[in-house]
Amino acid sequence: MFERPRSGERALLIHIKLHSELEQATLEEFNELASSAGAEVLTHITGSRQKPDPSTFIGRGKLAEIADYIAAENVELVLFNHSLTPVQERNIERELKCRVLDRAGVILDIFAQRARSFEGKLQVELAQLQHLSTRLIRGWTHLERQKGGIGLRGPGETQLETDRRLLNERIKTINRRLEKVSQQRELSRRARKRAEIPVVSLVGYTNAGKSTLFNRITESGVYAADQLFATLDATLRRVELPNKTAMILADTVGFIQSLPHDLVAAFRATLNETREADLLLHVVDANDPDRPLRINQVNEVLDDIGAQEVPQILVYNKIDCLEDTAPRIVRDASGKVTKVWLSAVTGEGIAELIQALDETLNDNMLQQWVRVPVAAGRLRAQLFELGSVLSEDYADNGDSLLEVCIHAHHFAALQKHAPELQIYEPVLQT
Repeated sequence: MFERPRSGERALLIHIKLHSELEQATLEEFNELASSAGAEVLTHITGSRQKPDPSTFIGRGKLAEIADYIAAENVELVLFNHSLTPVQERNIERELKCRVLDRAGVILDIFAQRARSFEGKLQVELAQLQHLSTRLIRGWTHLERQKGGIGLRGPGETQLETDRRLLNERIKTINRRLEKVSQQRELSRRARKRAEIPVVSLVGYTNAGKSTLFNRITESGVYAADQLFATLDATLRRVELPNKTAMILADTVGFIQSLPHDLVAAFRATLNETREADLLLHVVDANDPDRPLRINQVNEVLDDIGAQEVPQILVYNKIDCLEDTAPRIVRDASGKVTKVWLSAVTGEGIAELIQALDETLNDNMLQQWVRVPVAAGRLRAQLFELGSVLSEDYADNGDSLLEVCIHAHHFAALQKHAPELQIYEPVLQT
């Protein structure tokens, strides 16, 4: 009977080129994933197949080659740069006599190490349990059937059934807790919408420099490192723009090719910040030779979470790693900002990005003076609560003269329900 090893970090990486797949994750990226998870990568074994073997993914010949290497080098962990079915994973472990993880399992392990907040830990645990639920049988193969005889009669269900029931109960508990978190986030989003404060969300491939850019813009100290998935928990900060308006900038988890669906589902509360944003800053590593592919992969994830319709600006980061590349704004034929080139590390191009944000977010904003009668104190208070008032003066009769910056549609709604709100033209002093 084979019992699964519970520890070990001396790892062997397996990468099989499949002719049936057009796009595959690179071995270099998987090597970085394994290192980020804490594995000591000994070497990698590659190969090619037309399509995966149904029972072992790699076939008997390649399996024997891997087994020989494991015996010679004392390998404790085998990592596959592919998605394995529960049956394939179980069969490979039985043959190799060591722990096996697929690409999704490695990513889940990294997330488990990096989660810091209460919400983040719940999200990671949910994803792990959902992933484990399809693989539960392999750890309890010796208890699949109840035994008979004195002292060996079961309680009415097998150990496997007991574990599956407990696991499902835990999943339900976590989902209830995350639902409360989601409701709290929704209340915050409604408050921001009432205040007409636009939300800008940073998205992009993992390690593109989103957290570094977030810190540069907001002057914050959010953890940023040159590693995959340094950020798991969404962080929001208020930023004042040059025209005295404000925005909320959100730093979110990075995306990666073949991101496990369990993770996308578990992080739905966090990813809602992206779906409900007014603008996306799609951060791209300008020094990455595969950047067109990375852009497509991020857009696929955005499509999966329902954020494909949110306007976005491409932000090409890390121009300090390129030769003869200056910070700049790129516009389309109509003059709309489409791209910004910058370096979050050196600060080059940050002024251009702020300018681009200022232009984009204020396309539908009105900045003008209004007159609020003394008797309409409630209306005056409402304008202040919305955060729309830039400055205030008073007429001779005590009316409030307010300089406001407000969305055009919201101003039209205010005028409809409060006809006493009047547009005011200040007299210029000569």
